[in-house]
Amino acid sequence: MAKLGKRIRAARESFAGKEEVSIEEAVALIKGAASAKFDETVEIAMNLGVDPRYADQMVRGVVGLPNGTGKDVRVAVFARGPKADEATAAGADIVGAEDLMETIQGGTIEFDRCIATPDMMPIVGRLGKILGPRNLMPNPKVGTVTMDVAQAVQNAKGGEVQFKVEKAGVIHAGVGKVSFDNAKLEENIRAFIGAVSRAKPAGAKGTYIKKISLSSTMGPGVSLDVATAAGE
Repeated sequence: MAKLGKRIRAARESFAGKEEVSIEEAVALIKGAASAKFDETVEIAMNLGVDPRYADQMVRGVVGLPNGTGKDVRVAVFARGPKADEATAAGADIVGAEDLMETIQGGTIEFDRCIATPDMMPIVGRLGKILGPRNLMPNPKVGTVTMDVAQAVQNAKGGEVQFKVEKAGVIHAGVGKVSFDNAKLEENIRAFIGAVSRAKPAGAKGTYIKKISLSSTMGPGVSLDVATAAGE
C-alpha cells in the first residue's frame, strides 16, 4: 500500500469524525484542506436509489449554476450557413459540419460541450459511439439540439452543467473552484442538488437521494446531511 503524503494525511485528519455535515461546514472543510498548487475543482457526487438500466429510472438534466463553474468550457457546434455564423459570433470554439465529423472520427476531440442544429443530427448520429460514452452527444432534452445555437453556446460558456446518472446510480459534477467565496459555492451546490431532486424519475422507488458527498480535486471527501441539503 502506497504511503500517504503529509498533505493528504493532514487533510484526512482534519476530516476525521466529520460525517453528514451541513453544506456550509463541508465547504469550509474542503476549502481549508485544499493545498494543491492549482485552483482545485469542488466536486459533488450523489448516490441515487435508481437503476438506470430501466428507462423510467433514468436521471438526466441540466442546471445553470448561479455563479458559474470557474472552468473555461470549450464548445463545438454542428451547423451550416447563418446558424454557423451565429454560433461563431456567440463564442463557439469550433464550428463545422462534415469537416467537424471527420475531425472527431480521426480521434481529435478538443471540446467539452457539443451543440447541433436539428438538421445536423444525421451527421452527428454517425458519431454516437464516440460522443455517447463521453457524455458529449447533443440531446434536445438538455438543450444541445436546438435552432437557438447562440443561446446554447452562451449557456454552456456561462456555467451550465449537464448531469446524467451512471450505471451504479451515481451522478457527479464540478460545482465551482476552491477559490470561490464560500457563499457562492454553497449557492451552486444547492442549485445542483435542487436540479437533481426535481429530475426524480417516475420509476424511482424508496429513497431517491441516498448519499451526497463533496470533495476537492486532490482532497478527501465529506458526506452531507441529505435531509438538510436536499431540503427534505
